[in-house]
Amino acid sequence: MYYVSVIHQIEVAVNTIIKIIDNLSEEDLQKRPTPNKHSLGELLEHLVVICEADWRIANEASKEEMADFYSEVSYKTLESIKEGLLINLKALKSNCRKLTEEELLTETTSYWGLTYSRYEWLLEILAHVYHHRGQLHAMLVHCYDQDPGIPMFE
Repeated sequence: MYYVSVIHQIEVAVNTIIKIIDNLSEEDLQKRPTPNKHSLGELLEHLVVICEADWRIANEASKEEMADFYSEVSYKTLESIKEGLLINLKALKSNCRKLTEEELLTETTSYWGLTYSRYEWLLEILAHVYHHRGQLHAMLVHCYDQDPGIPMFE
């Protein structure tokens, strides 16, 4: 089915994030280029949960369920961040494989009222991951003069 191409692009993004992480030190996680905004570690922690969190939202998790999910999130080391990215990507791929085409095209509504088909939610996950990957790259390059030298696209 056509969702396979979307999953592939999410996989490309996750793999490049992992390559970027391989160029970081644990101390880099504390860097905060803008006061009152995410540190590199907080941004990476957010990136880890996108596949899982956004999939839950796509399947109509309540605001309370999402708050519980987020309260349990803790990825504080480079190794745990890389591991979490791969685990959550694997779960997303597994969840998508189980869907029929009809289920993929079924519309679901987020707890704040946004309605998309599950396929559109997958596109949202893709855009969300690429957005924050771009933020991470820009923070490293423009704020810390740390160009990871990683090709960002195939």
